[in-house]
Amino acid sequence: MPNNSTLTRWFFVLASVAIVSLILWNTYQFFTQLKDNEREKMQIWATAQEEVQQIDLTQPDWNSELLLQVLQSNTTTPMILHTLKENIYTGNNVDPKLVEDPKKRDALIEQFTSEYTPIEIEYDEEVLQIIYYGNSPIINKIKYYPAALIVIIILFFLAVYLFFRTSKSSEQNKLWAGMAKETAHQIGTPLSSLVGWTEILRSENVNPSYIQEMEKDIVRLQTITERFSKIGSVPHLQPLDIVNQTQTAFDYLKSRTSKLILFELVKPDEPIMVLLNEQLFGWTIENLVKNGIDAMKGQGTIDIEILSTNKNALIRISDTGKGIPSRNYKKIFKPGYTTKKRGWGLGLSLAKRIIQEYHNGKIYVLRSEKDKGTTIEISLPIYKEF
Repeated sequence: MPNNSTLTRWFFVLASVAIVSLILWNTYQFFTQLKDNEREKMQIWATAQEEVQQIDLTQPDWNSELLLQVLQSNTTTPMILHTLKENIYTGNNVDPKLVEDPKKRDALIEQFTSEYTPIEIEYDEEVLQIIYYGNSPIINKIKYYPAALIVIIILFFLAVYLFFRTSKSSEQNKLWAGMAKETAHQIGTPLSSLVGWTEILRSENVNPSYIQEMEKDIVRLQTITERFSKIGSVPHLQPLDIVNQTQTAFDYLKSRTSKLILFELVKPDEPIMVLLNEQLFGWTIENLVKNGIDAMKGQGTIDIEILSTNKNALIRISDTGKGIPSRNYKKIFKPGYTTKKRGWGLGLSLAKRIIQEYHNGKIYVLRSEKDKGTTIEISLPIYKEF
């Protein structure tokens, strides 16, 4: 059964749709009524104009006051009056330049005809004049009101959607951070025990090489624990040589990876200073290299190149794997995206967060070609001490 939160959201959506529909329906009714009133007003104006055509103006006893008042009262409706006999066009509430220009006048008449049926003025069953008229300014404003309202409603729902999505993303981030810290805490207990056991084994005259290998793994576990403990908190950054840090990660991965993977490192001779968190940067390099190894199915070449520009240090990690379609260049950095049967799709998303949020850098797919490989580039601002 749906929970209360889901029911509340659906009620909110349905209520919003009902309110919007009611507003749109009332707006349409109001617009239709205004159109009818406009036509009635023009019918009265046309009748007054027709009366003028039938009156003998030479007679001194005709009452012109009412007719003139009707004819002069329309100050909003745009119209063009076509006198057929003389083929004269006159305008009312219309820019005179539009009436004088035949092309613009014809276009305006066509527009008026699409809005209202023209009114013919007859005398003795002969059409003397034709009145073309269109919407008054207030009707034009109301005509576009529903469209503006729909845009506002769409923006409103978009804002609500982004709010819920951001809220959900924030909750997920807190959950992942909590899980990471709890994992670090859980690893810490047996790790302390292992350190104690190595001391006992050393006192028992066990082969020193065995203990050395155990200590290496213990250091590795300590590194993993420290990495997990930093998730969700602001890491400490310090000026470090990115060439040396990349070399350290490179050496570790090379020594721990199958001989079927060939490693190549191209680096400058001089150091490149960057504000780094040593543990998190090493984790990023490992994630990118392991992702490349998975793409090559355990056999191929990993190339790491370090270079610099005036402002940035660049680390390019290339593999000879299956490549990435261009449409997925951004998707691969989203949490949960993976093409592997196993895995949660967190490696590249963590790398992106570490580089962009913690180190103020950039990470992106530099190039990729099907069945030839992919190059991912990290860009970090160079540290300059003033």
